Parts: sequence; C-alpha cells; structure tokens
Amino acid sequence: MRFLIRAHLLYDTTQPCDLLLQIEAAADDTQRLHVVEMTFDPDTVEHSLDGEEGIGTRRWIQTGSRFECRYQAEVDVARAVVSLDSLPQTARVEIPADVIQFLMPSRYCHPELFFDFVSTQFGDLKGGALISAMRDWIESNFTYDSAASPAGTTATDSFNNLSGVCRDYAHMLITLARAAGIPARFVSVYGPDVKPQDFHAVAEVYLDGAWHLVDATGMAKPDDIVRIGVGRDAADASFMTSYGRMDLVEQSVEVRRIAS
Repeated sequence: MRFLIRAHLLYDTTQPCDLLLQIEAAADDTQRLHVVEMTFDPDTVEHSLDGEEGIGTRRWIQTGSRFECRYQAEVDVARAVVSLDSLPQTARVEIPADVIQFLMPSRYCHPELFFDFVSTQFGDLKGGALISAMRDWIESNFTYDSAASPAGTTATDSFNNLSGVCRDYAHMLITLARAAGIPARFVSVYGPDVKPQDFHAVAEVYLDGAWHLVDATGMAKPDDIVRIGVGRDAADASFMTSYGRMDLVEQSVEVRRIAS
C-alpha cells in the first residue's frame, strides 16, 4: 500500500532557538520512500542525524524569528500481517542486549507500579494473547480526550484518569507490557485513519524474537502504519522538542492512501 504524507508546521519564536525535529517517515525493510520533499524557512539552519536505535532521521534546527517546515513523501508499506494472539513470548534469557532497556522504567512509564494490576487483571495469559488483552482493556476503558493530557502526563496519571490521547494510550500499553516482562517501546507514526488527523503514537512489543506494532486506540492497523521513530517513551520520539519558547501559528498533517 502506498501513502501520501503531508505535514506543515509554522511557529513564531520570541528569539532564535534550537529544536530537535523528527517528522520524516523512516526507510527500512517494510517502508520504501518515494518523492520526498522537505523545505524550511530561509533563516533556518539544520543538519540531520540518525534517530534512536538507528531508526528514522532527526534534525537539529536553528530557527530565525519563526520556524516553518513543509514535508511531503510517498511511502510504500509492505508489512506482513501476523496474528498477535499466536505470537509466543520471548524467553527473558533470550532477550538481546539492545532490547533489555525496553523492559525498564522510563520517564513516562513506570511498570513497577502495575505488577499487581497485571497479575490480577490478566491472570495467566502470556505472549501475544496477553498483549491483545491489554490492548483491548485500554481501548475499552479509556476515553480519548485531548484536554486530559498535559505534556507531563505519565502512564500512571492516565490510568488514574482513564483518559488521554494517543501518546497516553501507547504509554499505558508499554507500561503494562513491561510490567509483564515483555519489552515494549514507543513509536511515532503516521496513520491514514487517525481522527483527528495528526502525528500519531503507538506501541511496539517484542514477541517471538521480533518487534510488532500495536495501537491501543484502535485507529491504526500494523499494515497501515508509517513509522517515523522509536524510543523508550515520548521523551525519546517526540515529533519536536524545542529549547526556547515557540508559539504555534499553524500545524497540519495529512495522510491518505493513493495508487502506487
């Protein structure tokens, strides 16, 4: 399936500042990029570097009195669809060194607070069947509410409020998976059926020796997801992190299926 992606960001700055930008679709074995265009305001100075885990591209940006960026790409996604329920849990002694960090607490995800809840709520479920049950529990019990999620919201906050946005749904699934001893990480993505259309966030869980995408909001299927970058949580994979004040003027995202 081929997707057309367009993003436009326009911010005013009180003075020139630095920011870290990550909005470009990643190129990997399941995603092939075509017709990529990215333009910046003439006063912008930028240079690119690899994203976390070597996935995707980040850019250091030095702005002028404002920051404007336009991004467009066509992306072919050829990702095999697997039955999550059928995936076995990777034995902990077989988890690779570079995956172990995704079992640990991180800025927004504190699995140690959910050991008892996972044991009580999900019983003896294991592997993909457990992740499916966690995903279904979050989707059924959470309310999607942008007003309920300020920037510092943790998975524990979201659990207490049973509400949030896509990043909170992802953080909650990541936290529950780690509490069950399953590595999980945060993935920034594009999805054609995300409502309202915006930058989106899902989880990725390590099962049967590989990473698998899971969206607890139910808005994006693995074969429709265009990955941007990954991290322990949103702190590692935010679409933009600024080191100075920036005031939003305009921001838009468009993702749609097109003929290849």
